[in-house]
Amino acid sequence: METNRRFKKAVSLESFIFLAVLALLFGYMGSKMGGVNMMNTLMATAYQLLLDTVFNIMAIAVIAGALSGLLSEFGVIAMLNKVLSPLMKPLYNLPGAAAIGVMTTYLSDNPAILGLAEDKNFRKYFKKFQLPALTNLGTAFGMGLIVTSFMIGLHAPGEDIGIAVLIGNIGAIIGSIISVRIMMIFTKKEYGTEEYCIPLKEGESTDDLLNKREIRNGGIGGRAIEAMLEGGKGGVEVGLAIIPGVLAICTIVLMLTNGPAESGAYTGAAYEGVALLPWIGEKIDFILKPLFGFSSASAIAVPITALGAAGAAIGLVPNMLKEGIVHANDIAVFTAMCMCWSGYLSTHVAMMSALKSSKLTGKAIMSHTIGGLCAGIAANFLFRIVSMIM
Repeated sequence: METNRRFKKAVSLESFIFLAVLALLFGYMGSKMGGVNMMNTLMATAYQLLLDTVFNIMAIAVIAGALSGLLSEFGVIAMLNKVLSPLMKPLYNLPGAAAIGVMTTYLSDNPAILGLAEDKNFRKYFKKFQLPALTNLGTAFGMGLIVTSFMIGLHAPGEDIGIAVLIGNIGAIIGSIISVRIMMIFTKKEYGTEEYCIPLKEGESTDDLLNKREIRNGGIGGRAIEAMLEGGKGGVEVGLAIIPGVLAICTIVLMLTNGPAESGAYTGAAYEGVALLPWIGEKIDFILKPLFGFSSASAIAVPITALGAAGAAIGLVPNMLKEGIVHANDIAVFTAMCMCWSGYLSTHVAMMSALKSSKLTGKAIMSHTIGGLCAGIAANFLFRIVSMIM
C-alpha cells in the first residue's frame, strides 16, 4: 500500500512559474534557431541519441552484466572484495568489490557499473547508503581508457603530453573521491549506515553474507552459460530503463551546449544548438582561468561539452592544439575533467533511476559537479608543481 503520496492545489504558483521557465527556455532557443528548426532538431537529436547512445549503452550494459555474472559465479568478486577492501574503504568508504566497477567503467563507459549492480552477488557487499554512490564512482572513471588513449595520441611538438595525461588521471581519481564522499553525506541521511542491500535471511549472520556465496546448480560449463545469460538479461533491463532519462535530459543539454551547423546556419539537423553553456563559460573566464589555468578562454568549451558527452569534448582538442590555443597544462585539465565528468548530465538521471534512487539524482549531480571541478583544479596545480620540479 502506497503511503508517501503528496498533494497540492490543482493550480498553484508553481504552475505559472513552470510555464514561465518553459516559455523562456524554448522561446530563447526558438528565437535563435527558428521555431521549425528547433522542433526538428529536438526530435532528430532524441532519435539519434536513441540509436547512437542508448543502444550503445545497452550493449555495454549487456556485456558488463554477462562479465559480472561470470565474475560473481566463480568467486572473483568475493576475492577482490577481500583483497581491495583495505584500499577502497579508507578512500571511498566502499567495499573492495567496488574496484571492479572502477575497472569496468574505465575500460568502457559510465553505465557499465549498472550491469554489476544488478548482480546480487555484487550487491550483497554494499550497504544501502553505499549503492547510489556507485553512480558517482562509475561516472568518474567512465570512458577513462578512451580519453587517456586519445589524449596520449595527440601530436604536440615540444609538449610533454604523456605526463599531462598521467596527471589528468590522478586528478580524476581525486575528483572521484570527493564526489563519492559528498554523495554519501546525503545517502547516509536517507538510508542510515547499517542496513545491507541484500537483507539477511532468517538465521543468517553478516559474516555468512560476506564470506559465503550462492552458486547455480550444474557443472562448470552450464553454470558459466547461465551466469552470462542472466547477467546479460539484467543489462537489457538497464538499457530499457535509461531511455527516458537519456532522451529527455541529454537532448536539452546538447541543444544548450552545441552550436549551429558548420555553415553557421540552422538546418534542423540533430545535435545543433544555441551554445548557451559555452557562452556562460566565457563570461566567467576570470574565475575559471586561475583555477584551471586555461591558456585560452575558448578552452572552457571542452569541459562544458564533457557535461553532455566526453567523446564530443575530446573531439574539440586536436583543432585547438593545431591552432596553438591549448598546451600540455590544458591537456592535463581536459583529461581529468572529461574523464571525471564523462557526460554525467546525460547519464546520471538514467543511472540513478536504474539503481532505484531517483529521489537522490539532484544530490548525485551536485556532488559530481563539485568532484569534476576539483579534478580539474587538482590537475592544474599538480601539473604546475611537476613542471617546477622537472
